[in-house]
Amino acid sequence: MLGKGGKGKGIVSMTEREKMRRLAPLRQVEAYWHGLCAKDAVPMRSQIDPRGMEDALENAFLMERIAASMAKIRVAGTHLNDIMGMQIAGMPLSCLIAPTDRERFGEAVTRLFADPAIVRLDLAAEGGFGKPDLEAHMILLPLRSDFGDQTRALGALVSQGRIGRTPRRFTLRHVEVTPALSGKEISAVPAPVKQPETQTLQEEPARFVSRPPATPPLAEPAKGSQGHLRLVVSND
Repeated sequence: MLGKGGKGKGIVSMTEREKMRRLAPLRQVEAYWHGLCAKDAVPMRSQIDPRGMEDALENAFLMERIAASMAKIRVAGTHLNDIMGMQIAGMPLSCLIAPTDRERFGEAVTRLFADPAIVRLDLAAEGGFGKPDLEAHMILLPLRSDFGDQTRALGALVSQGRIGRTPRRFTLRHVEVTPALSGKEISAVPAPVKQPETQTLQEEPARFVSRPPATPPLAEPAKGSQGHLRLVVSND
């Protein structure tokens, strides 16, 4: 539609439309998380049902806090595996980040769990031989464990460009941290955190139940299985 003088009015550029299409998985994951979120508490890990974000499963992942500024990927969609060229379930989320930006990334992870907060990141992949330009966007959303502590998180990552030679790691272009709960203020600067001298990655102990839950959760892979998100359906 053209206004007076032939200038465009009310026109959405193809570039903006394409960006909205690319970021659709992030919006779907965030909208699903908000639908589960209470006013005074973030959702629980056990509430997550893959059917609520079915179109974004390849971009989604679940993680667990293992230190104040570090989280381990427990379940990863296929897109994250493609970017790293390997199965990344069980690895620190920081494996996706260039070493020069890991301290800054750790500060964002600290606030994700401690405040709690929603973290949005604009990323650019490191270049090199066989590594074309690659941009990415990530969102991190806090979750509570079955014990009620804020040690789990739901995330999603989308990229634009050819992946090329793997693994690909990203630098941080922009980091945005906002309150996860309404009416809760977040400090501008996170408090310094003393890191343990050593970090160990351990899987959660298996939990046994007499019958499957009414709402199937995202299944965490057993040892030797493929580390991607899958839909689990119970016909009981």
